[in-house]
Amino acid sequence: MKKVYVVFSLLLVMTMVLTSCLDTKDATTDVKLVTAEEMQSILELEDVQLVDVRSSQEYEEEHIVNSQNIDFSSPTFDDDIAKLDKGKPVILYCKGGGRSAKCAKKLKEAGFEKVYDLEGGISKWKHSDKIKIEVKS
Repeated sequence: MKKVYVVFSLLLVMTMVLTSCLDTKDATTDVKLVTAEEMQSILELEDVQLVDVRSSQEYEEEHIVNSQNIDFSSPTFDDDIAKLDKGKPVILYCKGGGRSAKCAKKLKEAGFEKVYDLEGGISKWKHSDKIKIEVKS
């Protein structure tokens, strides 16, 4: 009977340890998907790094005011994001949200503390009345 109790106790402890290891995901490591309105508020309230991850050609055609261009497809992408401040919030956007989502994941893996991703990209951003976009003339 004593052996059964010991085995049961060991199984219980192992289950608790394994379960706690699986549940270690920290909510602060998640990328926050934001709407155009939420992004506008963040830009007004926080000192952020606004990054357009589209190609330089797309950026030249139109981009959000005060953004910088770091092309996600560029061979120098990793070096370019290394120049950003990891402790300062970053807002990422692309055309529709695909590239910025991939970039956000890379930034989190690289140790960036606060990463926002614009839901729907610049395509949704353009439809807001308060938004400023620079368009190539």
